Amino acid sequence: MSHQLINYRMKSKLIFFASLFLCHLVYSQEQVIKLYPQGAPGSENWTWNESVMQIPGTDVRFVYNVSSPTLTVFKADPAIATGSAVIICPGGAFQFLSIDSEGYQVAEWLNKHGITAFVLKYRLSHSETDNPFQELMAKMPNSEKFNEEIIPIVNMAISDCKTAIFYVRSHADEFGISKNKIGIMGFSAGGTVTTAVAYTYDKENRPDFVAPIYPYVGSFEKPAVPSDAPPMFIAAASDDMFGFHKHCIMLYNEWVDAKKQAELHIYAEGGHGFGMTKKNLPVDSWIERFGDWLVMLGY
Repeated sequence: MSHQLINYRMKSKLIFFASLFLCHLVYSQEQVIKLYPQGAPGSENWTWNESVMQIPGTDVRFVYNVSSPTLTVFKADPAIATGSAVIICPGGAFQFLSIDSEGYQVAEWLNKHGITAFVLKYRLSHSETDNPFQELMAKMPNSEKFNEEIIPIVNMAISDCKTAIFYVRSHADEFGISKNKIGIMGFSAGGTVTTAVAYTYDKENRPDFVAPIYPYVGSFEKPAVPSDAPPMFIAAASDDMFGFHKHCIMLYNEWVDAKKQAELHIYAEGGHGFGMTKKNLPVDSWIERFGDWLVMLGY
């Protein structure tokens, strides 16, 4: 074999692998979109800066002091894209966002299955220190007072999610997704946001499917189940320390009593806030069950 042929084949392989690498870069880059370029309605005077806290000795990160809501885009590779999209609302008691286990890692899993994902950073309570987790723990003993105080923040977060749905649907062609395959998923406080939207949407911001994961169903006015309510996927663990699995059962019953499509998974163990954290328990497979559910519905 001539040296010229060998060189040609080597160059061809290098070009092929370089193309694959560049393609990977294109679809792994994250675009960040400001939901309100002119300022978020109702919080225009918020001046604090968004920050990130990492728990020492771990890879756990919390985003806090969100005053300018954004969507971080994880676009699916067109070669495997299903046309579906999920807007993800991480949890954190409206004090912070568990941005990895309940946000970015969920988006990465969805991307691998051809689903474009958008991680929503919705507005949060103002943290006075650089340790929002510690602040939350100090507030939790008086849960009734805490729930009352965060209602204005909850309402803002719900508005942020509705705005996100409207934005994604309005720009569906740009993202390579279908306008009628846009769902929302939320964890804990993000599940509160997701559930509230599932009850109170209008024509412009109706989600096509919803997935509250160990949600707190409260802090918002809950009307009757809408006549055109979207399909709902719910997951939690029986040993949830806050008892939110009971909220999930109630939510499931309300959906099926209204003759709407719903699927409920209550795992024996998993605690609260399992997200994408691997516990070597059956609860680890909740995201696969969500994927199966989407396939069943044609999403």
